[in-house]
Amino acid sequence: MVRANALRFGARDAVVDGQRRMSFVDVDREMLRVTRSLIASGVEAGDRAAIWAPNSASWITAALGILGARAWLVPLNTRLKGDEASYILRKTDARVLFVADGFLGADYTGSLRAVAPDLRALADVVELPLPADSGSPGWEAFLGRGDEIESARAEASIAAGSPDDVSDVMFTSGTTGAPKGVLLRHGASLRGYEVFGRHFGLKPHDRYVIPTPFFHCFGYKAGWLVSLMTGAVAFPLAVFDATAVLELMARERITHMPGPPTMFAALLDHPSRKEFDLSALDHAVIGAASIPSLLVRRMREELGIGWILSAYGLTENHALATLTAPDDPPDVVATTVGRPLADIELRLADDAGREVPAGSQGEVLLRGPFLFSGYYDDEEATRRTLVDGWLHTGDVGRFDEDGYVHITDRKKDMFIVGGFNVAPAEVEKSIMAMPGVSQVAVVGMPDDYYGEVGAAFVIPCQGAHVTADEVVAYAREHLANFKVPRRVEIVETLPLNATGKVLKTELRQRLEHLPR
Repeated sequence: MVRANALRFGARDAVVDGQRRMSFVDVDREMLRVTRSLIASGVEAGDRAAIWAPNSASWITAALGILGARAWLVPLNTRLKGDEASYILRKTDARVLFVADGFLGADYTGSLRAVAPDLRALADVVELPLPADSGSPGWEAFLGRGDEIESARAEASIAAGSPDDVSDVMFTSGTTGAPKGVLLRHGASLRGYEVFGRHFGLKPHDRYVIPTPFFHCFGYKAGWLVSLMTGAVAFPLAVFDATAVLELMARERITHMPGPPTMFAALLDHPSRKEFDLSALDHAVIGAASIPSLLVRRMREELGIGWILSAYGLTENHALATLTAPDDPPDVVATTVGRPLADIELRLADDAGREVPAGSQGEVLLRGPFLFSGYYDDEEATRRTLVDGWLHTGDVGRFDEDGYVHITDRKKDMFIVGGFNVAPAEVEKSIMAMPGVSQVAVVGMPDDYYGEVGAAFVIPCQGAHVTADEVVAYAREHLANFKVPRRVEIVETLPLNATGKVLKTELRQRLEHLPR
């Protein structure tokens, strides 16, 4: 796709990152240089290569170069701590790691060396330029590795690929507490996001600001990938700053933007918003489990965005499932996730797998060409999730009379903080390692800003004194910030059923009427 669009769009802008402007030809050339350097480094088809860095132009070309070498891309969440990232790198046996040390003061490499100095990936760490930088000595040195490799070898590597080849190992939190690597494919990504691009109205000459993170399908597949596919101009943002985004929108005449409700609310509520010319912005897609109807109305009335979509999808289905339509009223965009995309079958089933009657709630099951290829090195989890060709999502939903899907609940305990999935079991396991803690239960609780946040109920060991502040401080040292509980209650007991399982429904009920 990148090679074809370099011929199609040539010297037109493809990616703009601060002062760095890359044409479609530039992206193609740097992709090939990365592929040549990886070949020179001994990377082979099926090897895993990780990127632990914020959004940038170099993130894109590094990712494409990895794919060009027919390796499997492993994106890492920039908010992870060293022990969390080391689990993924060890699980995948990644042989190369691209990092942007120094971003927001983070020492990614140092955090890994402190907890897992024997990681294979640490033997070949490639320094990516920090966002908006034109380059770095480490990056230039890496690109120079491939100078002795002929371009024809890189081109042959690309040509040898097939649509069914694995492209990415995207790690998503699981209810067992251990993140699971979802295997995605080249062909399904291209086919699915061609469909998404049409629904989003993205076309050549459009200008697409992407504040959503590249380590997530929302910023990667529905972000820079679909932008390159359609001939639009991608503007990657390493961090979301409302003032900077407003300035960029006015200066560059941005037409499209994705994001969670919090980002659009920040733009709407910015004290200087009316000073910026945002008239070019006419397309938006909102990703969240809960969207206020008022926000959609304000986006249309105050920002003038006429084309607003909401969506539902899982990484296990290449993050695709349903979309609303551009002409849907604000209440429909806010309260439903739209209708299934073409080629995607969606049915609602009871616990026995039987389809539920019309109007009833059931687990959302998906089938179609975008199903993942399984979990990395976890056949048992794959068998539990893919049953008779259907993806069991763990989400509960219903159809309304117009055929729109409403997601009403989650069978899983997982909750979503500002667009990031959090597995309670993972947070519980971390807090349980804290000295003085005997038991812990974590649930999601409503939050006006993030949609949901974590709440932890902690039982101290007999004779130990543990405070809520100490639990939060410990969690901050060992978990990504979005996983840290925003509320901690020190309790003597937890509600249990007859088999000793914690009744998390009762814990959630305790939190329902608290001030947000």
